Amino acid sequence: MTSVTCDPTGDYLTVDLGGKSRRFHAIWLRDNAPDPETRAPGNGQRLIALRDIPKDTTICAATLFDGELEVTFDPEKKTVRYDLGWLADHAYDGAHDRQRGRTAPGTTLWDNTLSQNVPTGDFTALSRDQTALATWLDHVIRYGFAKVTGGPVEPEALFKLVDLFGYVRETNYGRHFDVQAEVNPTNLAYTGLGLQAHTDNPYRDPVPTVQVLYCLESTAAGGDNMVVDGFAAAARLRAENESWFDVLADYTGRFEYAGEDGVCLRSRRPMIELGPDGELIGVRFNNRSLAALTDVPFDKMQTYYAAYRRLAEIIDDPAMEVMFRLEPGEAFVVDNTRVLHARKGYSGVGSRWLQGCYADMDSLRSTYHAIRGARTLEVAE
Repeated sequence: MTSVTCDPTGDYLTVDLGGKSRRFHAIWLRDNAPDPETRAPGNGQRLIALRDIPKDTTICAATLFDGELEVTFDPEKKTVRYDLGWLADHAYDGAHDRQRGRTAPGTTLWDNTLSQNVPTGDFTALSRDQTALATWLDHVIRYGFAKVTGGPVEPEALFKLVDLFGYVRETNYGRHFDVQAEVNPTNLAYTGLGLQAHTDNPYRDPVPTVQVLYCLESTAAGGDNMVVDGFAAAARLRAENESWFDVLADYTGRFEYAGEDGVCLRSRRPMIELGPDGELIGVRFNNRSLAALTDVPFDKMQTYYAAYRRLAEIIDDPAMEVMFRLEPGEAFVVDNTRVLHARKGYSGVGSRWLQGCYADMDSLRSTYHAIRGARTLEVAE
């Protein structure tokens, strides 16, 4: 039976939510009040600042109604109702997982066994069916990458793909870049050389969080694409040697690119990036762009290089690789904060032409959640 009790101080209350007792502070409840004087009905944004809430806010009464909790606050004598389902979803009184290196809910780690079921969406279906698009976006969020097939074979078709979920992020490479062999290239990507699995542009801050590579020609021998789950690689390193995981997370690397006139990009970020609560939020790995390390103490430098070497060995392990060949009209999208990509070398016979661009995960996630929210409302109605 659902019940609610107030602490005698009025500082917090305790409510039974689905058989679990959860406490909520008075100031938290008041700050998150859903009434139209506190939050704009149209967009849910707060209409007041914390300074507008009395410092001595307490709970003077709390009552349960059908699916709602009614709370009255002193000294305002303000009464607000809260949906019990919303409180259950936002309860903070409980065990918090603070294990270093943990991944967010909804994240699926993978290795080369995913080769048998590469997440893929058809361009026409993604363009016409919001459910198909939401499923494909969920793949990108869950696995960190997904392919697209059946797209138009025309220059700048990759923009049509990005338009499905977000916006192009323009850089010094332009709104897009062509991946073809060049004479005296400004970047090794513009050669026929094979490339080690890497994240793109680690020398930027913030880094582009989405990369799109779209195939227009593919008759050269070789040049297969490959992806590696950087989160799975970091988890494997942690399982093997926690101190090596820690040193790559605790000290910043330095990344730099100055391959063209007027450009000198630099960043300081760890190879393995954790949130304050220990959640794994990013991997930056790019041997071509790693600058001289100067932020690692002398007594940690050898350990750092041993950890760096081992992480590279894990990334290079064929057991971690998912490989596929892009044909014209096909593309793949990667979460550039998580998934490393690479390509095998290719010959000068035939042609290989890919176009690439950058976008960001915030717009991709926004599109996904907006579609999912719309679908939830439709079901409810």
